[in-house]
Amino acid sequence: MKAIGYQQSLPIDHLESLQDIVLADPAPAGHDLLVEVKAISVNPVDTKVRKNVAPPSGQWKVLGWDAAGVVRAIGPETTLFKPGDRVWYAGDLTRPGTNAELHVVDEIGRASCRERV
Repeated sequence: MKAIGYQQSLPIDHLESLQDIVLADPAPAGHDLLVEVKAISVNPVDTKVRKNVAPPSGQWKVLGWDAAGVVRAIGPETTLFKPGDRVWYAGDLTRPGTNAELHVVDEIGRASCRERV
């Protein structure tokens, strides 16, 4: 999947501060939803994390925690949503972010403001 990420906390005007990248598609587990991301937002937390949190060497960090999209697949324990549901949510800072084509979010865990629309 296509995503936007970084490997080093660099000034925003540096050419490698944010890069177009290709990552493996994530897979839902447990209570996860696999969401095809249709819209995201950029918040102050995104800029603070980019400035202050570097991923482990050789890894990519994908920012973004607010998203709207369509559920494409669900984990085996998911009960609140089904594929095809349109959702909006705030994700989890401990997981990869929403600045990607696909995103995995827990239907009941740290994600908030999840709703069928």
